[in-house]
Amino acid sequence: MSIITISSILVTFCALFSYINYRFIKLPTTIGIMVIALILSALMLFLPFLGIDVLPYAHEILDNIDFSEALLHGMLSFLLFAGALHVNLNDLKQQKYIVSIMAFFGTIFSTVLVGVLSYRLFPLLGFDISFIQALLFGALISPTDPIAVMAILKKAGVPKSLETKVVGESLFNDGIAVVLFVALLGMTTHGNTDISHIALLFVEEAIGGAILGGVLGYIAFLMLRSVDNYQVEIFLTLALVMGGYELATALHMSGPIAMVVAGLLMGNIGRSLAMSEKTKQDLDDFWELIDEFLNAVLFLLIGFELLVIPFNSSALIAGLIFIPSLLLIRYISVLLPVTLLKRIRVFSPGAVNILTWGGLRGGISVALVLSLPTGEMRDYLLLVTYCIVMFSILVQGLTIGMLVKKYRD
Repeated sequence: MSIITISSILVTFCALFSYINYRFIKLPTTIGIMVIALILSALMLFLPFLGIDVLPYAHEILDNIDFSEALLHGMLSFLLFAGALHVNLNDLKQQKYIVSIMAFFGTIFSTVLVGVLSYRLFPLLGFDISFIQALLFGALISPTDPIAVMAILKKAGVPKSLETKVVGESLFNDGIAVVLFVALLGMTTHGNTDISHIALLFVEEAIGGAILGGVLGYIAFLMLRSVDNYQVEIFLTLALVMGGYELATALHMSGPIAMVVAGLLMGNIGRSLAMSEKTKQDLDDFWELIDEFLNAVLFLLIGFELLVIPFNSSALIAGLIFIPSLLLIRYISVLLPVTLLKRIRVFSPGAVNILTWGGLRGGISVALVLSLPTGEMRDYLLLVTYCIVMFSILVQGLTIGMLVKKYRD
């Protein structure tokens, strides 16, 4: 199938499912689309027992979609830029300590704890895994992806400071986790276990990505300041995202971190010093639409992934065990920095519980596990990851609003 055909099918499903959700189900749009895709996937898996087999047609479509490539080297740059574009830099500066600790040390802390647990648990369930592979699983499952619940948090009236913590952490820990994952993947595939080399690679990717994002964002800012035409200015932001991400990849720097930094510059310095009021509004509308559209496609694909995930009872049990385990690890990784920083600042009521429950796992984790080499390990970890992501989005995502209201009231 051509890319136009596949894109047409995906957009049609997104439009139809969003309509059904809006009229009848009334869940948050992205979650509603995923739920309908899951129901349709389950129905297609059941139909062969009735003598109706449509699975070959579904597999033909899905086999032509590289989920990992589409997200990590396509959607992710747009989603991170769009998310950073609406983050107030002054608010982020006020939360810089908690955000940086949770995004950097929290991600590493979670990766190590999940790795140790995986290394001990998986063999008990009949699946042997090396310690480096266990850490690899820890890296891919650690990044939080609360995009799906941001609208819920805003509607529930979450304090601005808490919203900034959630968004800021998710934007940066996505980039950090991808860098960490790539470094660990290099250890498993090339056999290079030199920790100093991995640490250097991590620093080069992360710091290099931040510097590149700053440089590209500043160049784009200078160009925006010299024109007053919203079409040209939107084209420049598109070029910044698409060209900047490809340049970061070519230079072996972190594209996700580069896009976060560039988005922060555009959304703050660029917005205040280089844009007219009309441009600001048009730019916001454009990137909000891009964000909503790509999230809809992403959650549609997550729902349809059910059709291609190999079933394994051992992996299913591991997934069910990891759901509460990850919540506990997340709770500890939030509690420690909050307790430490309480001496110098005040936190909103229920901050630890809200940050814990609002730390969703999403498309990033699925994309990373699908980027692993084809084989038994990928199939096993894919089902474990899928179980965690489904619980995270469907249970945590749909109840975070109630938790916020509990502490607000």
